[in-house]
Formats: sequence, structure tokens, C-alpha cells
Amino acid sequence: MTDNQTVQEYEVVVIGGGPAGQTAALYSTRLGQKTALVDRGGGRAAMMQDVHNVLGVTEETSGPEYLNVGKEQLTEYGCDLHRDTVTSCTRREDGTIVLAGNDTEYRTDYVVLATGFNDVRPDPPLPRTGRGLHYCLHCDAHMFVDQPTYVMGHNESTAHVAAILLNFTDEVDVLTRGEEPEWSEETQTMLENHPIDVVHADITGVNNGEDGWLESLEFEDGTEREYKGGFAMYGSEYNNGLATELGADVNDDGTVAVEDHGETTAENVYAVGDLTPGHNQVPIALADGAKAGISIHFDARDFPRAPEAIEEAGPVRDEEVPGIPDELLEQAIEFHTYDDD
Repeated sequence: MTDNQTVQEYEVVVIGGGPAGQTAALYSTRLGQKTALVDRGGGRAAMMQDVHNVLGVTEETSGPEYLNVGKEQLTEYGCDLHRDTVTSCTRREDGTIVLAGNDTEYRTDYVVLATGFNDVRPDPPLPRTGRGLHYCLHCDAHMFVDQPTYVMGHNESTAHVAAILLNFTDEVDVLTRGEEPEWSEETQTMLENHPIDVVHADITGVNNGEDGWLESLEFEDGTEREYKGGFAMYGSEYNNGLATELGADVNDDGTVAVEDHGETTAENVYAVGDLTPGHNQVPIALADGAKAGISIHFDARDFPRAPEAIEEAGPVRDEEVPGIPDELLEQAIEFHTYDDD
């Protein structure tokens, strides 16, 4: 801790303000834990031009709009929001987890890591992200039904995503951009027996329409091919540094190992959303956050008092309930005040 840092104490601190992190904070706050959401900004959800596959959210909603509504909800319920970057973390002998931010030191009983990953971007020239360059097949394949589409990369995933896209369109190219393919002979046979063109020449130019959407790509062999859009398959860089510092196990692919409700191998440390194995989808992130918030509540709540605690502290007295912190209790009462008329 530096001399100019303030200290904030919480029961739960969620790091990462995407859908998974916001939902974990929402559940934790509404279930009575004093909670903070620490968000450095950015992230994959913030880059979404349109929100897809989320019931109740129409597609003209952008990622930033969607996230801003979530932050407004969190504030109304009493969650503290901090725009900050957690740079390191430690655990004290009493079990308290200390998180060092740029301006604030956060001390907490539980941590939820929702730090996600960064898509590895290919080298330019490239189409605009969200207007011809995409990273999530299950989010965006619906946009390219019956449209010319590319898959950029040279690994196994590249070839298989190209084959999956044949379920949506009959015009699919693989663009290796001059790199030697790394897929297996079996995968090569699969490509040869599907109507997929493999283009090895690198990209030299990008042509966009007036609306910013990709129209075509130019190649170093002098050819030009029309595309509505496509997908880049260059892997992911997982933001797992804090998980490692806290002693959580990390899988070979960089994801954090978790149990059914987001529990990591480190005590009172949870991981949710894109940081964990599985499909990278907003609805799945929402479910991850909800399960973690509920799991923390089961572990942290005061009542019912366990038999051994009753032996030590005695029966629960009237003045000890409810167990919600005073500030959250007052906010909940105000939030749910009904008009008597």
C-alpha cells in the first residue's frame, strides 16, 4: 500500500465489469453482502456493436449500452463501483484478501475474478472489428447466412470453423495469410472434401462500404475477393495473473480451473465468465455470475447459525437479525418502499 491510497473493506470484491462480473456483483449485493465491483473498462463485451442471443435485449443495443444499464442497476441496489485496475493481490494470515489498485487498497473476504481474455488480433490490414472482423462464431454466424465469408488463420480451429460455417452459407474461404497450415492430414482431407477455398496469399488491402462494413479484400497475388465478413482464429490470451497470485490452478489453455459454481482451488476465490472453460457467450457469463453470487451467499451468510457457533455464541438474539449490513438494509427498504395508496 502506498501513502496516498485509501483503504476500502468489503465482504465481496468482483474484479471485471463484463456480464459475468456484473451479475456476480448483482447477486452478491442483493443477497446482503457488502460488495464492490472494480472495473478497469474495456473488455470484449464493451466492443460489441450489437448484443446477440440475450433474451429481452434487442439487437440495436450495443455492448457499452448494455453494460451501462447493468452498472446503473448495481448502483441502485447498493454495490460500490470503482473504476480502477487491480495490479496485485495478497492473502493475510487471517484469510483477508488484499487487492492493490492504482488509487485504492481493497480488503475483502471473497474475490470473484471476471477478468476474461483478449482475442489475439492478426496483423493489419484488417476489416473493422464488428463490421467484417469477428471472433465469436456462435454470436455472429447468423449475420452471414447466404453471404460470402472468410475464416482467417492456419490452425485446426480455423479449418473446423470454416466447415461449420457451411451450415450457414455456401461461400466460405480459409485465409492463411501466407502462413504454413498447422492442421492435421485428417483435417486437410476434410477441407478437400468440402466446398471451401484455401487462399494462401496475404492480404494487402481492405475495402469497406459507406456504412463501414467490409465489402472485399485485396491479396498480394493481385486478386480481390468479396466478403461480407469473417472470423479470426488466432487464439486467446487469458487474464489469469491475479488468479495465479492467489494460488488458483490454471489449465493448460490458460483458463482458470473451477468447480460447478465458479469455486477455484484457492479459498474464497471464484472465477466466472470468459476466464473459465466453456463457451464464451453472454448468457453463459450471466449464469456463471449468478451461481457464484449465490454460492458466496450460502458460504458467507450468518444464519442459520451452525450448532457449534450456537455453543460458542449462544442462541440468535432479536437484535442480531436481520443479518444484512445496515447500509444495504436501508437501501433495500428504500428501493422496495410501496405506495400505500
